[in-house]
Amino acid sequence: MNQVRSKVTAIFSKHPLVANCLTYGTLYTGSELLQQTILRATDDGDRTGYDWESLARFAVLGTAVFPPLMFHWYKFLDARYVGVGAGLVARKVMMDQLIFTPPMIATFFIGMSLLEGKPDITKEFREKALPTFVANLGFWIPAHVINFRLIPPAGRVVYIGICSLLWVNFLCAVKRS
Repeated sequence: MNQVRSKVTAIFSKHPLVANCLTYGTLYTGSELLQQTILRATDDGDRTGYDWESLARFAVLGTAVFPPLMFHWYKFLDARYVGVGAGLVARKVMMDQLIFTPPMIATFFIGMSLLEGKPDITKEFREKALPTFVANLGFWIPAHVINFRLIPPAGRVVYIGICSLLWVNFLCAVKRS
């Protein structure tokens, strides 16, 4: 077990962006897989298989789009606001929620619409962005207080990936509504 742990630590040290992308992408895609599994179990057998195209879309956004953005965003915040004091944590959380989150929500809805080939790629964003942002504040503010106060910088994207396993299940449900 220690050998596995040391190899994982070495990968995160040598290739932090790649390791974070793969970890976050797995968790992000896993959210959609979990959502589909739950729907299959509760649909009285109406669903016959998994929607692999949807899983692929979540894999693209969850591996290639969001993790690099988060990786560099958290590096910026950590370099600009060094420390874990209450004031600094509050500043990081507010910046994350008010500056970084709105474009991320837009990227989710518009990116999914692009990947789905929808003719009006902003329609779903216009309809769902505000309620999603409000729900986001209730979930992510406490999660980010923990993130910026207790999680070491190298573990931030993975921690957010774990939280995202829950959050993206919510997004999957919103996407289906």
